[in-house]
This record gives sequence, structure tokens and C-alpha cells, in this order.
Amino acid sequence: MLKNTNFAYPTKPKLMASFNDFNNPQVAALPAHLKQFIVNQHYAHYTPIDHAVWRYVMRQNYSYLKDVAYYPYIPGLEKAGLSIEKIPSLQEMNDALGKIGWGAVTVDGFIPPAAFMEYQAYRVLVIAADIRQLKHIEYTPAPDIIHESAGHAPIIADKDYHEYLSYFGSIGAKAMFSAQDFELYEAIRALSILKEMPDADENEIKQAEELLAHRQENMGEPSEMALLSRLHWWTVEYGLIGTLENPKIYGAGLLSSIGESASCMDCDIKKIPYTINAVNYTYDITKTQPQLFVTPTFQNLIDVLETFANTMSFRRGGVYGLQKAIDSKNTCTAVYSSGLQVSGTFADFKEINGEPVFIKTIGPSALAIDNRELKGHGKDYHKDGFSSPVGKLKGHAMPLENLSIEELNYFGIEQGKAAVLTFEDGITVNGEVKEIISSNGKTQLITFTNCTVKGVSGEVLFDPAWGVYDMAVGEKIVSVFCGAADKEQFLEIAYKSSTTTHHVDYDQSTIELQKLYQQVRNRRQKGGDYGFLGNVWQMLQRYHHDDWLCALEILEILDHEEAEPQVAAEIRSFLEKKANAEPEYKKLINDGFYLIKHPVEQKLVV
Repeated sequence: MLKNTNFAYPTKPKLMASFNDFNNPQVAALPAHLKQFIVNQHYAHYTPIDHAVWRYVMRQNYSYLKDVAYYPYIPGLEKAGLSIEKIPSLQEMNDALGKIGWGAVTVDGFIPPAAFMEYQAYRVLVIAADIRQLKHIEYTPAPDIIHESAGHAPIIADKDYHEYLSYFGSIGAKAMFSAQDFELYEAIRALSILKEMPDADENEIKQAEELLAHRQENMGEPSEMALLSRLHWWTVEYGLIGTLENPKIYGAGLLSSIGESASCMDCDIKKIPYTINAVNYTYDITKTQPQLFVTPTFQNLIDVLETFANTMSFRRGGVYGLQKAIDSKNTCTAVYSSGLQVSGTFADFKEINGEPVFIKTIGPSALAIDNRELKGHGKDYHKDGFSSPVGKLKGHAMPLENLSIEELNYFGIEQGKAAVLTFEDGITVNGEVKEIISSNGKTQLITFTNCTVKGVSGEVLFDPAWGVYDMAVGEKIVSVFCGAADKEQFLEIAYKSSTTTHHVDYDQSTIELQKLYQQVRNRRQKGGDYGFLGNVWQMLQRYHHDDWLCALEILEILDHEEAEPQVAAEIRSFLEKKANAEPEYKKLINDGFYLIKHPVEQKLVV
């Protein structure tokens, strides 16, 4: 019988009942294998100190980046639902981003690059739920809500850029990755978690840094994902746009770092025109970047991405792609020229004159067309693997896939009748035709009973005792990519780290300090008796003498309100002495002084 696969697709599983899509269609469309990374934001867990860190960084960014960021950045803050005054909620961001066709979800720290990029393909921003500690206010190697929302989200408003970001995600979702990629990812994630722990052991950090360095130096030949990650790093994370002489920042890593956004403009940071050569530059997430790449336009980013994509397995297919699939040892998909997609762990293939003539998967495998699994051909049915010839029939000018049902019958390939198929390379398939599946004007699958398949040398590739034989139809393997064709039906579980980010149990002293920050915040937002801030200052001096940010916020209010000049003078003197005695605070405090005298005027939406 001839089946039309438009009516052969199984029903997709229902969405998880507890999943919050924030009434955002992009978030609602996420597949199950990506939803596993999503965590609740737990907005109430952000402390007054967290909000103060956000406010300090955002005010510094606003003051500085208005001159050096790519022009859509500042209005982009509003379009992304961001406020200078407080950490954004996911609902606020989704309400705003939904208007430009994007969404946002929160995750637990670093997620695997393949998953991160696939989120981009679905036009969903991945935002780390945590926020950096006060001691890492200038820069943190760990992803945090400042980096993701204040870095990535504002530039999303630019249409050319978000088209690039989404397209990059669709390319990255098909990139081949290796076991070494996972090992490197785990090392990066472990180090970033350690560095954000307030009581992390220095020896543990050193060991984690050494492990990361070792894995970076022993990656072997970089995978497609590793190379693509470099392009992502030098554009999406650390990209500059404009001219070499007058570049502007658009990379999120720079936009969210109040330290590196300034230092990156120094002459000793080399500026290089962005071309495909950027793929040859590795990067280290724990250090400032020794060079940056400048693109003249976002279209140039797409052009470079296209150049790289043309070298990838999903566009090259054939022997090249199949070998990459075997090397990856992960679920991959090979696409026949007929459109049939074979998903599984590829174990072997045979080739003649540089062209594949037979492919083989092991373990659970599945067949699909147009990324939709064929009914009855899921991994439960093909639980032990799948194998099939590739190529044209001997003596036939036209590929088998292009023959109509009448032409197939003419050549003796008819449902219910015995047939012998001899391929050009010598592989033979001998059995009774049980079923022929076609769609989109192509024959894609022929199922045989009582079937024997023999190789070029007469070796048995399939024995009748093994059951029904499903033979894929197609002259060539036109594409090979990582992952299953129908991820929903394959129920592919993307790699997920067993490590979790560290969440602090605050001691009583820190809790008391948080209360002081909240009191200052209340006075700034609601007004009232500014003399009360003198009491807060006294508590800071008595119990939290090392704190500088709360003191700076008090000074800001007193200066602007022209209140309590004696208290203001004491605080200023304290901060000046701290800046001179402790160099690590000098820039932070002096930048705070600058904003007191040059306050941010524009109020962003709350």
C-alpha cells in the first residue's frame, strides 16, 4: 500500500501542566527537552543588597554606555522591560519582549552550549536566575541576571541583531559536539560556581582553574560546536560594531561588565576586523579579553556565519557528516535525499569512491520526515538500531526515490510481491514488499518481509530471522546533524549537569545588613525623615564597617536632598579613605562619587 505521511504522524505529548509560559507564545512553544533546564526565578529571594548591586551596575552602565554602546542599547532597556531601580521579574520581561517576538526564561547557571543556542532558535533568552555577589560587582565568570538581562535583552530590540541571534541558534542547534565539549562545559560550570561562593576554598578554586586549563589544552581537534562557540563568543558576548577607530559595544559580556566595558576601549586591547578568521581564536571566560573583533554591520555577522555553516555536517552530509556523527557518540540524524531522516547513535557506514553506500545505527533509533516522526517508526520499534543502503539501483538512470508508484510497479517493486533490488555498489535486498511510504513526491521507505540484505562481498547485513526489514530510500545522504529529527517524539534528554549553583544561607549579621539596605531603599523611594539615615550610618559603622555600597547610597540621598551635611561629610571621608587604602574599591567608589554629581536623569520603566 502507498502511505501519505501527512496523515501518519503520532499525536504530540501535552505540555507540562505546571509549566509557566508567562503568556508569551515563544516560551509556550519550547519543546520538552529544553524545558528541563528552566527553574523558577523566586523573585522574593532577591535581597535588598542584590537590588542595590543591580542598581549600581545599571546606573554605571547607563552613564557610561550611552556614549560607547551601539545606539539601540539605551532605548532597548525600556523595550526589554528593564528598570535601573530593581531587578526585573520574568513576567515584566516577557510582557515587554513578547511585543518584539521574543521571550525569556530563568535557568540555573551555565547550560550546555547546544541547549543555549537552541533556545535562541526559539527566540527565547536564557537568563541565569542568580545575581552576582557584591564582591564581584564589576565582573563575574558565572552567568547572572545582570549579564543576561542587562547584557543580552536590550540589544534584542534591534531587528537585524535579533535575526542574527535567532539564525545563529538554528545553526548551533545542529552543530556536532564531542565528549570533550561536555568535559570542558563541566569544568567551566564548576569553576564559575566556585568563584561565586562567598566561602569558597582557594585551593579548590585553584584546582578547578587547573582542570579547566588542562581540558582547554587537551580538546584535540575542535568540534563544530567548539568552533561555533568561538564565533558566538566574539560576537554575541564580546562583539564590537562600527569601525576599528570608533567601535561601539553590542556584546552582552561587555555591556554587563562595568569594568571591561571601559577597559575594552583601551588602545592595548587589539581591535580586529570580524571575519571567518575569528574561529581560530580561543577564549578564556575567567580573564579579560586580549583582543576584540569589530564588525561593520550585523549583516556581516550573518555572512560570516553562512561561510562557517557551509563547512558543517548538516550542509555537507555524505561521508564527512557520517564520520562526524560516529565521532560524536551522540544521537544524530542523517537525512536521505528523499527527505527521510534517520535518528540514532551512528556506529558504522560503508563507502565506495567517497560516497556512503550503507549506514548503521545502534540502540534506539527513529525515522522521520520534515522533523515529524513516522507513525510506527519510533525508537521503541527500532530499539536495536537501523541499517539501510544508500544509492541508486543498478541499471536505473533515475533514483529510486523519484519513481512514481506506477514506475515502481513496472520495475517489480509492488506491495505483496517479491522483489530483488540490486544497488550500483553491489548491495542486494531480496524480500517481499509489505509497504511503500511516500510523501512530497518522493518514495522514502520500503518495508520487506522474509528479507535478506547482502553486502558487496556477499556478507549478510540483514537476515530474515531478524524480522521485518525497513529500507530507507535515497540516492545520497544530504545532511547530518546533531540531535534527533523529532526531539519531542524521540524524547531526547539533552545533557544536563549534576552540579547546582550555590545558594547562600545568610548569617544573622548579613540579615541585619540587608535590613539596613532596605531602610535606605525605602527612604530613596518614599522619602520621609532623612535624619533617620544618620542612624543607619551609625549602625553600618558599628557592625558593618567594611561595607561601602550602602554608605554610598546614603551619601547619594543626603547629597541630592541637601540633608544632614555633617553625616554626609563623615560618609564621604570614610569612602575616600577606603578608596585610598583598598585599591580594589577605588574605581567603584570614585565612579559612585561621579554619579552623585552627575545623576542619571532618565527614569526607565518599572
